[in-house]
Amino acid sequence: MAVRREVTRRQEVLLGLGGAAAAFGICEAVARAGIVRRSYLPPASEVVVRAVRLAGDPAFRDGIGVTLRAWALGLGLACALAVPLGLLLGAVPVVEAAARAVIEFLRPLPSVALIPLVSLLLGSGTQTEVTLIAYASLWPVLFNTVYGLGETDPLARDTLRAFGFGRLAVLLRVELPATAPFIAAGVRISASVALILAVATEILSGFGQGLGIFIAQAQTETDGTRDVLAGVVWAGVLGLVINGVLVGAERRLFAWAQEPRPEAGTLRRSRP
Repeated sequence: MAVRREVTRRQEVLLGLGGAAAAFGICEAVARAGIVRRSYLPPASEVVVRAVRLAGDPAFRDGIGVTLRAWALGLGLACALAVPLGLLLGAVPVVEAAARAVIEFLRPLPSVALIPLVSLLLGSGTQTEVTLIAYASLWPVLFNTVYGLGETDPLARDTLRAFGFGRLAVLLRVELPATAPFIAAGVRISASVALILAVATEILSGFGQGLGIFIAQAQTETDGTRDVLAGVVWAGVLGLVINGVLVGAERRLFAWAQEPRPEAGTLRRSRP
């Protein structure tokens, strides 16, 4: 089974590299053929070369660091709020029922639409960026925590209660370990959301320092499309690296949760 999983991962990597190479080739061919003006779509090779050169620019690297710091603070704050709140909502049905209307009202609000309001209340800067990132990243972790708590094996939970363990002991010994893979998946989803919002907030603010600021300033320059696309390439690389690290950590920490489940139509042994 481990060999099969390794082959599948290798195939996924090869397919991903093939897709990236195909996209690169199409963009290069379209730009070189003159189908689209170079001021709108520079050749992909020029964009990649510019992105590599930006790595040697100290100011650009500092901007990357600012964006990643805001990303980490916002994601950490979201996890610190979402996990305890999700455990509370999942463990106490009365609280979940009372908070459901408020959650369903707040969840659809796009974080980008809140930028003017949050900027008015907190001013421009890191506080506004971190607040918006935390708000957007809160929901995947929260709902995954609630869902994971609902998927806890009732037999294990009832067994501990039969042996006299209290509610807190059942939560720490059974429910929280069973929910951990779901929380990890929520954090992985929120990490991507947080990075997107960090860059988007910086682009819309238009001043300061960060990857989004670099993109916003580049698009105002003459023939700045190449720099804009180079910044977008860096945003994509950061997202790919972050997701790869989190996926690797998730597979290593929760290898037991990666075991294949019975296929549809197979018989399961019924529980008493």
